[in-house]
Amino acid sequence: MQARLRLYFEGKLKRICLWWVYLAGILLFIVVMTTVINIAAFGLDKMARIFDSNVSALSGYEDLVRLLTSCIALMFFPWAQAQRGHVAVDFFANKFSPKVQQYFDMLWLTCTLVFVVFLTILMFMGMIESYDDGAVSVTLGWPEWPFYAPGIISLALWAVVLAFQIFLHKGGKIDG
Repeated sequence: MQARLRLYFEGKLKRICLWWVYLAGILLFIVVMTTVINIAAFGLDKMARIFDSNVSALSGYEDLVRLLTSCIALMFFPWAQAQRGHVAVDFFANKFSPKVQQYFDMLWLTCTLVFVVFLTILMFMGMIESYDDGAVSVTLGWPEWPFYAPGIISLALWAVVLAFQIFLHKGGKIDG
């Protein structure tokens, strides 16, 4: 029963992480398309100047890209961690026994978990500070604090995946 329950929660966790990556992909697509449209507007403006006219670029482009990129940047980490897709440098680790390699793996997973929890706390505090300060984007005038939420959710998901790997899998990929 306990194994079935664990597999159920791991399956849900993996699905949540996967849908989180899909959302990041959609946001990334929006950033890319906005950039393409903005570059095209600059090109059209150069051509329009020949005819003594102009085409304006997208107002607030930099704000949109900065705010969405701050969301997207962390959204890929939970899925990558669940798949054990991070880069590992094993110059010396391959020389050790499998038991020592597992010890080092658990050590780094634990260090990463501590770092991620610390970063989550700092990011939450930053969101509160941004809200209290009334920080808004320069051109669009959008409040900045809501754009912290996807990063905080990403870090929390990453921490949960790490906890599953440390405490239930002794460093392996999560099942489900």
